[in-house]
Amino acid sequence: MVLGDTMYIARQPIFKVNMDVYGYELLFRAKKESVAYDGLSATSATASVISGLMEEGFSTIVDNKRAFINFNEELLTSDVLELINKDTLVIELLETVEVNDSIKNRMKELKSAGYEIALDDFQEDYKGYPLKEYAKIIKFDLIRTPLESIRESVRDALSEGKILLAEKVETESEFLLAKSMGFKLFQGFFFSRPTIVGKNKAVRASTQNQYLRIFKELQKEEPSFQVLAEIIEKDVALSYKLLRVIKEKSQGDLVYSIKKALSYMGLKELDRWIRILMIQDLGSEKPKELVYVSLIRSKLAEEIAVSTHLKNARYEASMMGLFSTLDALLDMDMEEALKGVNLSPRVSSALLHSQGELSLIRQIIESQERGEWQKLDLLASVMNVKEEEVYGYYMKAVRWAKEVMELLYD
Repeated sequence: MVLGDTMYIARQPIFKVNMDVYGYELLFRAKKESVAYDGLSATSATASVISGLMEEGFSTIVDNKRAFINFNEELLTSDVLELINKDTLVIELLETVEVNDSIKNRMKELKSAGYEIALDDFQEDYKGYPLKEYAKIIKFDLIRTPLESIRESVRDALSEGKILLAEKVETESEFLLAKSMGFKLFQGFFFSRPTIVGKNKAVRASTQNQYLRIFKELQKEEPSFQVLAEIIEKDVALSYKLLRVIKEKSQGDLVYSIKKALSYMGLKELDRWIRILMIQDLGSEKPKELVYVSLIRSKLAEEIAVSTHLKNARYEASMMGLFSTLDALLDMDMEEALKGVNLSPRVSSALLHSQGELSLIRQIIESQERGEWQKLDLLASVMNVKEEEVYGYYMKAVRWAKEVMELLYD
């Protein structure tokens, strides 16, 4: 997302134990040269984010969840944060904030006003830390402070009723260990990776095969609407979902049959929606955020492709983005997940071997997700796309994915 001329932002989900999204941490930079939260750049960046949030609307950016935003000392003691509803904002107190009477008084004031406060990247002696009484959430970075090294701090914090957030959780085993220790919130990319054992792999494979029959027909030189309708009509749930999608495209006309519904869509749009519905079905036992990420990646990949020399490969780029989480949805490696799916060489190379131009788009997307701004700049220059355009496409993708999620799950 671009805020003004120089503000770039990304978001990372924060999960509850049941893998519902509790909120999003907003990662940002104020200008091209700024890659860290230090001095005035941190103040400018956070102020710009808050201003941008007010303009864009929280519902678009954090989807009516909590917004975790970093605050340094200068912003903490200003009144800018009070522009945001206390029921939406989580104030992340940076570890670099110097503890003094002014900060203590401000923390007390904010807590009394009902703001939720988190201590970010906590590495201090918990028992003696003077600001702990004001914080509801304690964040531990599992790279800086591995779980085995913080057991005593964890016990002390839990005994005082704190909510513990494990940050940079990269594997399922880390998630399970943190959960067993009493952590209630989790942040990291563990949710987008396959687990070791898939509980319902057979069921998911059956679902995948159903969609593959549709794909096989769509890939024929002259696909038959009659054959497609017959396949879809045998699945009540799929028929219902497709009719909901068609409702917006039929311009008020009554749709009496699946075959009639398909004619409103056209083959390319049908192909896109069938893939989206497959991802939703395969992700039925996964966090909804994984489907959300797939949709954002799909749209963002398409937008990037259209803005480059790959504009004729926009649908391939979209497919690559959508299927980039298929291994996690099916709990198997990507090669096994893609068996039986007839993909173009460009899509296969990107997903299976991280090679080719679509792979560059995938890397741009992942850099955006992680807030790895310098890497993003480099990759964007290789693709001859402007960095600020990528952020604009990202926000467009978030809005589009939000609309699709409402259609799929409401």
